[in-house]
Amino acid sequence: MRWSSYSDAEGRERAAVWREDRLHPADGALVDLLGDLRGAAARALTGPGLDPAAVTLLPPIPRPPSVRDFMAFEEHVVTASAAIGLEVDPLWYAQPVFYFTNPAALRGAHDPVAVSPGSAAFDYELEVAAVIGREGADLTPEEAVEHIAGYTLFCDWSARDLQGEEMKLNLGPAKGKDSASSCGPWMLTPDELPAAAAMTASVNGTPYSAGRLDALYWSFGEMIAYASRGTRVVPGDLIGSGTVGTGCILELSRVHGAAAYPYLVPGDRVRLEVDGLGAIDAPVVEGAAVRPLRKGIA
Repeated sequence: MRWSSYSDAEGRERAAVWREDRLHPADGALVDLLGDLRGAAARALTGPGLDPAAVTLLPPIPRPPSVRDFMAFEEHVVTASAAIGLEVDPLWYAQPVFYFTNPAALRGAHDPVAVSPGSAAFDYELEVAAVIGREGADLTPEEAVEHIAGYTLFCDWSARDLQGEEMKLNLGPAKGKDSASSCGPWMLTPDELPAAAAMTASVNGTPYSAGRLDALYWSFGEMIAYASRGTRVVPGDLIGSGTVGTGCILELSRVHGAAAYPYLVPGDRVRLEVDGLGAIDAPVVEGAAVRPLRKGIA
């Protein structure tokens, strides 16, 4: 099943299940239906459905309780590290690693994305995110898989120059990451996601990235189990995979040169696709100007 959230004519958030090319509205927000998607679908599919072009699609979970983004593809970690003359820390092979990003910055799959204020090295990241369907704590990987309601296409937009500067202080990423993440256009239930789903990205129609979901070193079960250690995961939480190999400009430009893979600027259009999960197709637009914190300090 495919599930989306949309804004109706009165601006209210609604959940809907897809049947072919029509949206069938359900009662309530998607986060409230995650525990019984089949029952919610059976009730929703009795109506005629809506033309998706007539509504505004939102992220599947517009206001997730939390967003944890992991770094679980070995190819990306190895290649990006080698490109800057580093070796992968052996700790990466002993435990998964993640950071918390900004739930308030979530965008729909077709929403414009503004360049982070002050950035001249704006980047996309081609990822998949799991949506947590029920609460759990201190889970095993096998238990954690049973807590996944579905999967969605995810893009962690990154200001690489801001990220590099702030992480010199051994905290973060913060402003390098939190201006925007894109998600959607739908959530797909686990039974329908191809294990070896192809993942691709293009900028202005030019192919950039290509990878496969089954290249994950850390599984979603392992990531969620680690996320739940000593705490809880709750319905609506997003668990990002991190970038697939070749799945960002940072990696591509450092391997093949900045002339071949320049960072994003206003006017660019980024299209990310994953088999079964649809596409994020987003224009990049001008960001806000930096407002100084103190005189002489940005």
